[in-house]
Amino acid sequence: MSKRYDEWFKLQVAQQCLHDGTSLREVARQHGLDHSLVRTWQESYRQHGVEGLRTTYTHHSAAFKQQVLETMWREGLSRRQTEVLFDIRERGAIGRWERQYHSGGLTALEPKRKGRRPMTQKPPSPPPPPDDERSQDELLKELAYLRAENAYLKKLDALPGAGSGNAGQKAQTVQGLRHEHSLALLLRAAELPRSTFYYQIQALGADDRYASLKARIRAIYDRHRGRYGYRRITAVLRQAGETINHKTVQRLMQQLGLKSLIRPKRYRAYRGAEGYAAPNTLQRRFQAQRPHQRWVTDITEFKVNGQKLYLSPIMDLYNGEIIAFQTGPRPVFDLVKGMLKKAFGRLMPEDRPLLHSDQGWHYRHPSYRRLVVEKRILRSMSRKGNCLDNAAMESFFGTLKAEYFHLNRFDTIEQLQQGLDQYIHYYNHERIRLKLKGLSPVQYRTQALGAG
Repeated sequence: MSKRYDEWFKLQVAQQCLHDGTSLREVARQHGLDHSLVRTWQESYRQHGVEGLRTTYTHHSAAFKQQVLETMWREGLSRRQTEVLFDIRERGAIGRWERQYHSGGLTALEPKRKGRRPMTQKPPSPPPPPDDERSQDELLKELAYLRAENAYLKKLDALPGAGSGNAGQKAQTVQGLRHEHSLALLLRAAELPRSTFYYQIQALGADDRYASLKARIRAIYDRHRGRYGYRRITAVLRQAGETINHKTVQRLMQQLGLKSLIRPKRYRAYRGAEGYAAPNTLQRRFQAQRPHQRWVTDITEFKVNGQKLYLSPIMDLYNGEIIAFQTGPRPVFDLVKGMLKKAFGRLMPEDRPLLHSDQGWHYRHPSYRRLVVEKRILRSMSRKGNCLDNAAMESFFGTLKAEYFHLNRFDTIEQLQQGLDQYIHYYNHERIRLKLKGLSPVQYRTQALGAG
């Protein structure tokens, strides 16, 4: 639980940073505080005075939360900068709003009522008349219904996937008991309209002609470990000579309970470091007419049991192929250097690619500039605080983590490192891309060069 500080203490810390000439990190060390917290107090005091240091409890509307998020994404601000700009005192609030918005849209940002909802009181049902006042015919009818209901519930529980209570399972159960009990009593026990029952029986008979197709869909889904949705599975079936509509594949996957396990991807703002930067020559032109014409690179981080692993790849924008990559436990320059040497080994004497990156310190390092200049490669860098300028590589990182890292458990960094090698080989050689006419990156490059 985070510690609370009074207004006077925050004011003393903020004034010490602004007026005494002491560095922010030194002030944080003296008071035993996190430097990011001290920076927040300093900026809040600078922007809003003493009022900005007071603890307030404010309920924000969904429209205000949406305005905060849109401003942060549009201007490329960090969460701390956004908190100061809008005078939001609650730490972590913007991160929580961002997660809610991506999971449920604007509706998820609406303030929720606290406490339990009052339970609605149902009017008491009139007690049944005593058995001695009911006729023998009424008792026989009730006995027949209870027998039909008991048989229906037993047979429904015996079906695979029992408990979902869908109309198809109910109709299948009723159909199997029609020779023993009245259809009207069975439909009453299943709470199933008669028209729905006949529709489901007809649909179950029609679905039998898709039995072999369902088996092929499941085989493709299992082979790619749930990474393919109905569009990619449709593309694989068409490559195998199957003339099929994507809507049919989508409907059959819903019946089979198959759904892509990949979460929706989103960009995250990143503010680059200060210093020398090359111009943004790429200008978001993420297409290339030939191999080794335009490259993009970046570094991403993985965490396993408190340890970290860093991945530095280079992607060829011609076909989205990862042509070289290097992994290591620390984000040192040798990580990028090793990747460059592997990538340079793929070049022909006449190749002069454009190499695009962000403004990280690795790409402003003198050794990096020297290695690139020796190969006569033109450098390009994203604008500060704009991750969309390198969206192609950010998209690959999102795919890698969604399709591999978040779907598996790792005990050691070495296990993750070996798995990354296997996934990148799969990504290059087997995983099809709809933008590449349903081919994998290596298949697309090989086919294009063969045709040329």
